[in-house]
Amino acid sequence: MNRIGFIATSFLIALMLLSSTLFVVDQRQFGVVYALGQIKEVITEPGLNFKLPPPFQNVSYIDKRLLTLASLDTEPMLTAEKQRVVIDWYVRWRITNPSEYIRNVGLDENAGANQLNRVVRNAFQENINKRTVRDLISVRREELMNDVKREVLAQVKGAKPWGIDVVDVRITRVDYVEAITESVYRRMEAERKRVANELRSTGIAEGEKIRADADRQREVIVANAYRDAQVVKGQGDAQAAGIYADAFGRDAQFAQFYRSLEAYKQSFNKKSDVMVLDPSNSDFFRAMQGSGSSTTPAPRR
Repeated sequence: MNRIGFIATSFLIALMLLSSTLFVVDQRQFGVVYALGQIKEVITEPGLNFKLPPPFQNVSYIDKRLLTLASLDTEPMLTAEKQRVVIDWYVRWRITNPSEYIRNVGLDENAGANQLNRVVRNAFQENINKRTVRDLISVRREELMNDVKREVLAQVKGAKPWGIDVVDVRITRVDYVEAITESVYRRMEAERKRVANELRSTGIAEGEKIRADADRQREVIVANAYRDAQVVKGQGDAQAAGIYADAFGRDAQFAQFYRSLEAYKQSFNKKSDVMVLDPSNSDFFRAMQGSGSSTTPAPRR
């Protein structure tokens, strides 16, 4: 029984030792083997590899993919005309030589990102000091990014190379500092209000002009209509007068009677109107009496 336990224990220990000597390198990583704190080997190809068990040898991994470093602060920079601007940028970089990277930069990607951020920012500050705001937002912006990339590459590939490669440097935003931005916005707002007031004043003037023209046209149309109406009315009155004259000329007594009726009709416009007349002296009553007395039934045949 003790023998079986001893064999099992020995097998487990051997298995643990074997597992500690095996490691896998991913296709996205470099494998760095250390022997007593010194770099023993750098494995660049993916697959299963062997090493001595700890503490004789250890392994660490470094990312070999294309990495992105974005600007970490918003501290303003001065342009050639002493304008304070804030820029946002990013850098695409990768580790190409793990041994140089570990010796001169650090053991992981964060160490390289921190140092690279400082170098890129200094390069941007130096180049922005030589350019105006117009240059930063015009076609010379590409020239600025190329100059920064060239200076960063010269720094990381200098006397003590970092073991990295800078693939691209890009600016994503150029803006004034907040205080200047607020002032610019206020000026823009004032300018827009001025333009709006001018347009509003022009619109009011045009509206008054249109209303005045419409009033003038209305007065002309009403005057012309009144003139035409008076002409038609005059023609109608003339035709009526002719008809009355023809009718009254045929019977003078009827004409006098009709005129009397019209006169009394005009006199009694309201129910409260009262007239006191003497039937013996009234032409109207005399006409009525004469009409009544002269009316006799026609003889029958």
